[in-house]
Amino acid sequence: MSRLSVRQRLTATIALLTTLALVVVGLTLYAVESRRIDRTIESSLVQETGEFRALQQNEVDPQTRQPFASADRLLQVFLERNLPEAHEQLFAFPSAGKPTYQGDPDPELQRSKEFPALVSDLATSGGTRTLRLAGRQYRIAVLPVRAGDEKGSFVVVHDVSASRSDLRGLMTTYALLAALSVVLIAGLASWSAGRLLRPVRRLRETAQGISDGDLSARLEVTGHDDLSDLQRTFNDMLDRLESAFVTQRQLLDDAGHELRTPLTVLSGHLEVLDLDDPDDVAATRELLMDEVDRMARLVDDLLMLAKARRPDFVRPQPADVEALTHGALDRARALADRRWVLDGAVRAMLPLDGQRITQALLQLSANAAKHTVPGDEIGIGSRLHAGRVELWVRDTGTGVDPAIVPEIFDRFARGDDSDDGFGLGLSIVSAIAEAHHGDVVLDPPASGHDGEPATGAVFRLRLPTGDPT
Repeated sequence: MSRLSVRQRLTATIALLTTLALVVVGLTLYAVESRRIDRTIESSLVQETGEFRALQQNEVDPQTRQPFASADRLLQVFLERNLPEAHEQLFAFPSAGKPTYQGDPDPELQRSKEFPALVSDLATSGGTRTLRLAGRQYRIAVLPVRAGDEKGSFVVVHDVSASRSDLRGLMTTYALLAALSVVLIAGLASWSAGRLLRPVRRLRETAQGISDGDLSARLEVTGHDDLSDLQRTFNDMLDRLESAFVTQRQLLDDAGHELRTPLTVLSGHLEVLDLDDPDDVAATRELLMDEVDRMARLVDDLLMLAKARRPDFVRPQPADVEALTHGALDRARALADRRWVLDGAVRAMLPLDGQRITQALLQLSANAAKHTVPGDEIGIGSRLHAGRVELWVRDTGTGVDPAIVPEIFDRFARGDDSDDGFGLGLSIVSAIAEAHHGDVVLDPPASGHDGEPATGAVFRLRLPTGDPT
């Protein structure tokens, strides 16, 4: 059995629910109308017998202007004056002879033996009973009649089956209209479901294209409903995926290139190593250990950047920004012989990961130490500005080449060829800032004295003051 699509399941569900609702409405309508018909029939029987009693008690014979002398005459006058309602017959059973009636003839009723027997059974006490003949139902009321020395019976017969035949016709019409309504509703539901699910179908087709390797595919978003929001979210996810894949490919390419050099060095020195020369062995060992340390640092930095994508990379807690600033400065003094100064420290308690922020400031401090010489000044500070907290590291060194400023925070970007690092330090700082929902920027160079070009650099962490989580 083939699996039904979502559109087919929605259409079938709506059609089923509509059918159940119409069936319940139809059954309720039939029950209500059946009770109404039964009440109408009973009221008609009571009304006819009541009118006969009124004639018997209050009227006189129109011929003699005297009370009715016989039951047969009373029955005759009543039948002459009254017309039965629809599906109803009025019978006069005289004291002798055949009964007469008023209303449409009913051969089944007139030929039956059960009907006269029922009237005879109620001729003395009167009452109401139900009679079934040839699959038809009748409701019969018998009223004993006495006038003078004669006895008779006044009988009202209502054809219940005939009254309910109108209801059956109504229910047949209702059933046909209900079936037509279900078909129309199912068609409209299928059409509406197709339109509503069109974005989902495009999403599936786009996802299929992505599975085939096309990360550039995007959904065309139209509308402002929930499905449109889903499309926008899907497009945002594709943007992040494409960026992640591009970054991952770039990282693998760059890491492969960076690892290839020390591996080549290791392989080359091992090939020419003279095992019989102790000095050569010692020198080669020292060189190889240095290269292994470099690779270990590279792997550690790459792992750090990989962890930056995890939600638990930072654990914000209330942190004293002033204490963080002083602590970073105290730790940075051991990096190099420079003039370390405190530019300022803001007094504030903010939700930050103190260890990561300290790590970022020390990384910036180490970067500043590499590009300065003894006697140069390196300053560390913090402040609240424009609704954000800013922490910075500045130096009076050689500054940053304007040519590399656009990609200075990219992975494996180096400030100059003499830098013996891997170019991952500023990338780590940027990852820490982004994990706090902030950023890191390089301030534009300030103009020097007497028109001389400015020196030094200022790297600034800009973080929100709210809870980054």
